[in-house]
Amino acid sequence: MLRIAVQSKGRLYEDTMSLLQETGIILSKSKRTLLISAVEFPLEVLFLRDDDIPQSVANGVADAGIVGENEYVEKGAEAMLVKRLGFSKCRLALAIPKDENYEGMKWFQRKTIATSYPNILHKFLDKNGVKASLHEISGSVEIAPGIGLADAIFDIVSSGSTLISNQLKEVEVVMKSEALLIANKNLSNDKRAILDELIFRFDAINEARGKKYVLLNAPRDKVAEISELLPGVKSPTVTSLADEGWVSIQSVITEKHFWEIIGKLKAIGAEGIIVVPIEKMIL
Repeated sequence: MLRIAVQSKGRLYEDTMSLLQETGIILSKSKRTLLISAVEFPLEVLFLRDDDIPQSVANGVADAGIVGENEYVEKGAEAMLVKRLGFSKCRLALAIPKDENYEGMKWFQRKTIATSYPNILHKFLDKNGVKASLHEISGSVEIAPGIGLADAIFDIVSSGSTLISNQLKEVEVVMKSEALLIANKNLSNDKRAILDELIFRFDAINEARGKKYVLLNAPRDKVAEISELLPGVKSPTVTSLADEGWVSIQSVITEKHFWEIIGKLKAIGAEGIIVVPIEKMIL
């Protein structure tokens, strides 16, 4: 049985639960408790505060964990980074009152900065030769300048709407963050095998993100041109049709270039284009 620590609430919790569901892992109870076992998969989920996850994995309370990179770096725990998961992306940034004139890091000299990430901030300030006072706050950091508790803040920024609503502006990005899969350095072979299976399922889901499966009919003499537009995983699948001179072509395209490619396919002579979402891809 592999025990994985997960954030107990918030955006990362929601994204992690969605990922586990996509992997086919069903939790045994609908009501969240501290520890829940999965159905027909040797996994149990331990719900913790996000800042407790790195140390809990490092000391073996949990075998693995899904945690924000911001917390992993801040805590500096001796847990092994296994995989970047590519979701719950955000950044750690310095922000100041919006009416302040900002001309660089010298602005922070001898200022007071409110933050939940003193270790990351301290290293960044040292690197830039800035001496400032750090006021450590757990939660609601953005209100500190407005109530006179600090001159600036250092906190997570996602859309930036929270800064705007508190009359603040972002001036320096210190680091970017995303969800990480971490693990204890001393996993047994059995637990490592379960973790590897979990990673395999995560990879299949991540490979499918942002991709579409395309099926179309085209004149046989246009296969070479269409293949240049639709490389697929290796190359497009081409099948002869009953109508002589025509073929069916199947391939994978990225959603980013979807409409551009579809337009070019039509111009070449492709017909009957069908686009299907991809749930999982195993390479």
